[in-house]
Amino acid sequence: MKKVFGNYTPKDVAVDLIYTVLGTALVGFALAMFTVPNDIAPGGVSGLATALAFITPIRVSVWTLMMNIPLLIAAWRRLGARALLFTLISTLLLSFFIEIGSRFLPTYTSDTLVASLMGGVVTGLGMGMLFIRGVSTGGTDLLALILKKFLPNLPTGTLLMFVDITVVVIATAIFRDFDVAIYSAITIYVCSKVIDTLTQGVDYAKVIYTVTGKGEAVAAALNEQTDRGTTLIPAFGGYTGEGKQIVMTVTRRSVVAQTLRLIRQTDPKAFTFVMDSTEVHGEGFRAD
Repeated sequence: MKKVFGNYTPKDVAVDLIYTVLGTALVGFALAMFTVPNDIAPGGVSGLATALAFITPIRVSVWTLMMNIPLLIAAWRRLGARALLFTLISTLLLSFFIEIGSRFLPTYTSDTLVASLMGGVVTGLGMGMLFIRGVSTGGTDLLALILKKFLPNLPTGTLLMFVDITVVVIATAIFRDFDVAIYSAITIYVCSKVIDTLTQGVDYAKVIYTVTGKGEAVAAALNEQTDRGTTLIPAFGGYTGEGKQIVMTVTRRSVVAQTLRLIRQTDPKAFTFVMDSTEVHGEGFRAD
């Protein structure tokens, strides 16, 4: 298959375009339907645009574009060809979908709390889709990239949080309503959790480690009765000096109890501990 941008194939371009369009549409429609009508400022450029539209005749979609384009120009040297292209596309599409949503979609204003929750969920779904493909809608991400040049010792996450907090404070002052800060914070929090779920994986699992002198027997029992693979790791007791094995297996939460019971039945003296895993790739879980 012919490649573009190095190892970047036309198939990759098509998938990125689909994710970009769908993800940006969700973000734009969430703003138009839930956050903007309820004076909720969900951080970043869109939140600032919401506040500025309240005191000027300029629409949110136009403010978003007006602020994103200069940021894109300022940061373009720090973006690769692919990132620059899709950030530009998503920036333009975001303003387009905000405008389309404002004109043709119904708005929800019955309950501000529900609006803040739904705004966070739908925005998070859209942003998550974009982040999965390494695409940005510009705005806060670009501003953080620019600030990073002047504040290299600060983590990017801290810069993003600082930007969002600043936007919420400005919006609260403009709307002269402290409730704005509360509902905006709810939207930002929910959005971040949805993004984390999508980007880190919804296939939550448990990693079970068993230190045992009967490694082969434990592994055989798990392989045969739980339909899960195991890994045997040689080990020895730090106190006793005895030879041991560590049996590692990854399983779904629904069968953790069964797995632990099998381990106890096979070796009642085994030492077992369980850890969470938020992203699992491979056979039986999520395939890349």
